[in-house]
Amino acid sequence: MNKRMLIVSALTDTGVLSDLSCAEWDLLIRQGRRANLLARLAYQLTANDLMDAVPAQPRLHLISALRMVERQDKAMRWEVQCILKALGNTGVDVILLKGAAYVMAGLPTANGRTFSDIDILVPKRHIAEVESQLMLNGWQGTHHDDYDQRYYRQWMHEIPPMRHIKRGTTIDVHHTILPESARLKINTPALFQNAVELPGHKRLFVLHPEDMLLHSATHLFHEGGLDNGLRDLFDLDSLFRFFSETPGFWERLVPRAAELGVTRPFYYAVRFCTMMLNTPIPGDVVAASRIGKPSAALSLFMDFCYRRALRPVHESCATAGTGLARVCLYVRSHWMRMPFPLLVCHLVRKAIRNSTPPSWDAPFARDPN
Repeated sequence: MNKRMLIVSALTDTGVLSDLSCAEWDLLIRQGRRANLLARLAYQLTANDLMDAVPAQPRLHLISALRMVERQDKAMRWEVQCILKALGNTGVDVILLKGAAYVMAGLPTANGRTFSDIDILVPKRHIAEVESQLMLNGWQGTHHDDYDQRYYRQWMHEIPPMRHIKRGTTIDVHHTILPESARLKINTPALFQNAVELPGHKRLFVLHPEDMLLHSATHLFHEGGLDNGLRDLFDLDSLFRFFSETPGFWERLVPRAAELGVTRPFYYAVRFCTMMLNTPIPGDVVAASRIGKPSAALSLFMDFCYRRALRPVHESCATAGTGLARVCLYVRSHWMRMPFPLLVCHLVRKAIRNSTPPSWDAPFARDPN
C-alpha cells in the first residue's frame, strides 16, 4: 500500500482499511482532512455498513466530518432558496455550478462533499441587475480596492465574491466559466442553451451532464491553487461513473468538448482519472480525447506536475519535486488566464502588495485577485 496516497487507496478500495494499524489510521485521517475527502470516505463506509468496523478514535473523526457535511448540505439548500427569492423579481434564469449543482440535482458526487461557497452562472447582460438585487437582500461585495474591482469586472469570468452580512455565506456570480482574458475561449452561449431546469424549482438550472463534467474538468485543470485538487479529481471520477448510465453520454462527450472549446482540460481529466483513480472510461473515448493532447514534451511535463500536485497538501504525500510542481502550475494558471503584458503587470502588483511570498513547498490558496 502506498502510504503517500493512503486516502486514495482507502477511497478506491475500502477493503484495505481492515489491515490498517493505529498509526496508519492516524495518517489516513490527516490526509483525508487536508484533501477535504474525509467526509467522502465516511459516507462510503456508512453506505457499505463498514463504519462499525473502524476503530473507535478514527470513527469519531469520520462521523464528525460526515455530520459537518450534512449541516453544510442543509445550509446550502436554504441559501439557494434565499438566492432565488432575492432574484425572483428579475426573471433571470440561475444556473448552479459545482458543489451546489451536485447537491440540488441529487448527484452521488455530492455525497460527503465539502464546499465553501455557492457558485451561480447568469447571462452577462444581467450581471448588474443580479448584483443589485443581491445587495438589496443582504449580500455585500468584497475586494473593494480599485484595482481588484477592475481586475474582476474587466478581465474575469465573475464579479467579486459577495458575502451575506448576517449569515456570512459567500456567493460567486459568474457570467462564464473562464476569464474573458484567458487563452481558452469558451462557447458560453452553448452552456446556457443546454442547461437543464431542476424539477420543482422555477428558473433554477444546472448544466447539461456533458457540460457539468467538462466544467469540472476545466475548473480543475485551469486553476493554479490545488488545495482541493484531489477532491475535484474524485468529483470527475464520480461524474464519469454516474453519467456513464445516461444514454448517448459517451458519444456526445468529445464532440461537446470540441464545441465548447475545452478539449485540452478534457484530455487531462481523462488521463489523470484513469491514471490515478482507475476511472472506467471506454477505450474509444480515451483515444478520442487525445484531440486535446499537448506536445510530447509538454505532456511529460504536465504528468510530472499533476502527479505531484493532485495530492493532499500533507508532508506524508510529498515527493521529490512536489513544491516545484505546485509553483509551475500556479505560474501556468496565470499564464493561461491573461496575456503576457497584463500578466506581468498583475504579478508585479501582487508581489509589491503581498508582504510574505509563498514558500516553494507551500500550497497555493485560491488567487484572491
